[in-house]
Amino acid sequence: MTPKRIFILDGHPAETSLSRTFAEVYATRARAAGHEVRMAHLHDMVFDMDFGQGGYDNWKPLEPVLDGVLSDIEWANHVVLAVPMWWGGLPAKLKGLIDRTFLPGRTFDTRVLRMGMPTPMLTGRSARVIVTSDTPGWFLRLVHRNAIFHQLGGHILGFVGIRPTRFTYFSGASDPRPRAVDGWIAKVGQLGAVAA
Repeated sequence: MTPKRIFILDGHPAETSLSRTFAEVYATRARAAGHEVRMAHLHDMVFDMDFGQGGYDNWKPLEPVLDGVLSDIEWANHVVLAVPMWWGGLPAKLKGLIDRTFLPGRTFDTRVLRMGMPTPMLTGRSARVIVTSDTPGWFLRLVHRNAIFHQLGGHILGFVGIRPTRFTYFSGASDPRPRAVDGWIAKVGQLGAVAA
């Protein structure tokens, strides 16, 4: 297997979480398999989450930590995001990171349109998103139509060219069944070992 350059983002705003555990397990197994890994924890980042004026003409400069995340994504050929689903979507701080960093000029090009859409600038990368939630998988599929998967895979990562995006979903995260977490960790470790 050809070694990959993997950027892992622990997208949980708390210092300790299942998302952090999954990010670290994935990183450990990927490194052991010979892949090059960079990792960042959302909890450790200090930045202004507010995009500001709401336009692309006069947006605020990126803080060094945000520029670092974007540089790591540009360096990687595989991106891993471990994130909880809160209120059907992303934690506010993670959404703020995306709002601030995924801007035209580095992630998509509004000057070159394809079928009326900006040209993605982060092509050639794949992604794995590990989502924790309390919503049963069947309910997420049937009632909410996997909305968070569409948001992340299509509206965010796919929009900037990161595809395919594959998802791993663990439900019952607040009060997991006995030994469930051990099984989840094992599954994430297997993904890390093959950089999937």
